[in-house]
Amino acid sequence: MMIYRILAVNPFLFMLSISLSTGQVMEWKGELPEVADQLKHISTKFDTYTTVLKPDQDESEWWAGAPSVVRDENGIFWMAARMRSPEHPRGLRGFEIRILKSDDGVNFKKVHEIRREKVPIPGFERPALLIDPMTNKFKLYACGPWQEGPWSIIKFDDVDDPTKFKANSARPVIQAPGKQYDRDVSVLEYKDPFMLFTDNNYHCYVTGYIRGNERLFHYVSSDGESWEPVGDVNQPVMDLSGWHNFFIRPASVIPLGIGYLFVYEGSSTTWYDPVYNVVTGLGFTFDLHNIIDLTPNSPLIISTTPGHFHTWRYSHWLLVDKELFVYAEVANPNHSHEIRLFRLLLK
Repeated sequence: MMIYRILAVNPFLFMLSISLSTGQVMEWKGELPEVADQLKHISTKFDTYTTVLKPDQDESEWWAGAPSVVRDENGIFWMAARMRSPEHPRGLRGFEIRILKSDDGVNFKKVHEIRREKVPIPGFERPALLIDPMTNKFKLYACGPWQEGPWSIIKFDDVDDPTKFKANSARPVIQAPGKQYDRDVSVLEYKDPFMLFTDNNYHCYVTGYIRGNERLFHYVSSDGESWEPVGDVNQPVMDLSGWHNFFIRPASVIPLGIGYLFVYEGSSTTWYDPVYNVVTGLGFTFDLHNIIDLTPNSPLIISTTPGHFHTWRYSHWLLVDKELFVYAEVANPNHSHEIRLFRLLLK
């Protein structure tokens, strides 16, 4: 119950905590993502949205997604997003990290791009954009197969202005560990970082591919350059269980003053195409490493897209004055993806 008292710092989080406390007994059934009845009055808060970035073509397999958003000291919003097309094999379709700028967090304009061939790298997935609290410079991380090897987390040189990120400055900062012995089952590659700075350290939550599954791992750094795993390098943070027994991956973290709301995503072995049918749940952590799953038996947020795909993933949750801005990559009926903004008022 202590967790729910902490979450009750505003009405939205209080209502969320009560819903989660009554939703634990609900079992997920079916072959498509579904939100438990006890959680639907929370999930309906995500019915209203604004599309902030569409794919370059409004066609199947053209995706705009994986948003990472910061707000600078002047109140300007900056977004890094992954643009994807069907012209290459799956897994290597991310052709560009697009940098966008907005005065209000709603209306974004493209101001810069990093093309994969300029790095060079075979493809991108989720980037991570943040501001160094010491220098006020912008940091940009990405992921992809590094020099024909496994997927790694890469970093570009810091800049004063996000329009000045240089593609050829990329270098790996988090790579798969080597085997400790012949039959060691180690993480093979890393992708999709979410990063934040808190308590005098940078934290990176990353998807690691181990034993054929995507799992969630945690790294820490004092400078954003040199990273070390928290705990054993091969020990995931959350378990494959319940509705997220196929994949579980990091999405976002929201500081609450005491503890953190931990947003994660996952999929079920029983769902249609669980590699891409990825939806979102919530956890809570006091120490940024030990995470209590608040939605173990049902996701909290899915796309209401008709058809087989209910994808609602790669979300970034940002506190903006008295609102919670939630940016997410969401599936459309024609199997394209777009970035949507959901605004929740915190009274």
